[in-house]
Amino acid sequence: MEFRDLKHQYQLHKGEIDTAIQSVLNNADFINGSKVGQLETELSQYVGVKNCITCANGTDALQLALMTWNIGKGDVVFVPDFTFFSSGEVVSLVGATPVFVDIDEDTYNISPKSLEKAIEYIVKNTDLKPQVIVAVDLFGQPADFSQIRKIADKYNLFILEDAAQGFGGKIGEKKACSFGDIATTSFFPAKPLGCYGDGGAVFTNNDEWAGLLRSYCVHGKGQDKYDNVRIGMNSRLDTLQAAVLLVKMKFFDDEITKCNQIAEEYTRCLKDIVKVPIVRDGMYSSWAQYTICFQNNTQRENAIEILREKGIPSAVYYRKPMHMQEAFGEYKFTELDYMITEETCSCCLSLPMHAYLNITDIEYISNIVKLIL
Repeated sequence: MEFRDLKHQYQLHKGEIDTAIQSVLNNADFINGSKVGQLETELSQYVGVKNCITCANGTDALQLALMTWNIGKGDVVFVPDFTFFSSGEVVSLVGATPVFVDIDEDTYNISPKSLEKAIEYIVKNTDLKPQVIVAVDLFGQPADFSQIRKIADKYNLFILEDAAQGFGGKIGEKKACSFGDIATTSFFPAKPLGCYGDGGAVFTNNDEWAGLLRSYCVHGKGQDKYDNVRIGMNSRLDTLQAAVLLVKMKFFDDEITKCNQIAEEYTRCLKDIVKVPIVRDGMYSSWAQYTICFQNNTQRENAIEILREKGIPSAVYYRKPMHMQEAFGEYKFTELDYMITEETCSCCLSLPMHAYLNITDIEYISNIVKLIL
C-alpha cells in the first residue's frame, strides 16, 4: 500500500504524461518554454486570481512574497506553530522575526484568537513591527479567512496564504490561493497537485506585486535577465514540470472528489475510536493528509509499529512545534501559549490518503487501528 499512490496515478495517465514530456524533449525548450506560460494561465483561471507566477518550489514562493512586500529586519511575521518548517524559515531568511501562534484544536489551522493575542503581545511588549500573517491551509482545509481578514484589517497587516497543502480546497465556491493578499502553493510530488520534481507558484490580484514577483524570481531582472534592477533569486519552474502539471490539471478535480469520499469513509469508520479531522461548515478540503489523533504518544508509536508490520505506511506531521525547533531558538516568546500545538504534536498520525484507495482499503486500515486500541 502507498501513502500517496503516485505510481498508480502515473500508470492510469501514462500515455498523456509521456506524450507531454516527450513534446518538451522534442522542442528542447526546457526553461521558460511555452507550457510554463500556458500553465500559469490555467492556474490563474482555476483559482480565480488575476496573476499566477510559477517558481522553483513552494518555499521560494513564500520568500518571494515577503521580498515583494520588502519584509525585513524589525518586522514581525506571524506563523502557525503547527506547520512545515519552511513556513517560518522564509521569515528568518529575509531577516524578519517569526512569531509562532497556537492552532485551532479541530482544524489544526492557525487560531484567530491566539493570533490576536500574539499581535497584542508584540505591540505592547516589543519594538518590532507586525507586518504579515502567514495563514497555512493545513492538510487541505483553508484557514478561517473570514476571521483572519478582520484581524489583518484591524492591525493593518498583509495576509500571506500558504496553500502548499491546500490547493483545490474551497470556502463556499471560492478556491484556495485566492484568500491572501498574496498566496502560494507547492507542486512537490506528494501535494494535492504535484509534479515530478520541485515546483511552486505565487498568486495575486495586484499587478504591481506581480511585476516584482516576476523580477525577483529571475535574478531581479528588468527588461530581460541581463538587465538586473534589484537583487533577486534563481527560481523558475522548468518546462518539463509544467507539462506534467498541465496533464494533471485535467483530472485534478476528480481526484479531489474521490479524496473527499475516502475521507468520509475514514471518518465513518474511526470517529468513535480516535479523534478524526473536522472540516468546518462551508469548507471543502483537498485532503493532502488524513490525520487522526491518539490519546498519547505511546499509543501513537505503538500504532505506527503495528501498521508498519501490516504493510500500511503512516507519517507524523508534525513531531515538533515550530517554537521548539532549534533553528528558531533566538525567537522565543515564552509568554505565548502553545498548548494545543504541543498536545497535537504528541499524538497525531497521518494515514494513507489518495484517490486510488478503495472502501476495502479503508476498512482494513480502520480495523487495524481499532484492534490497536
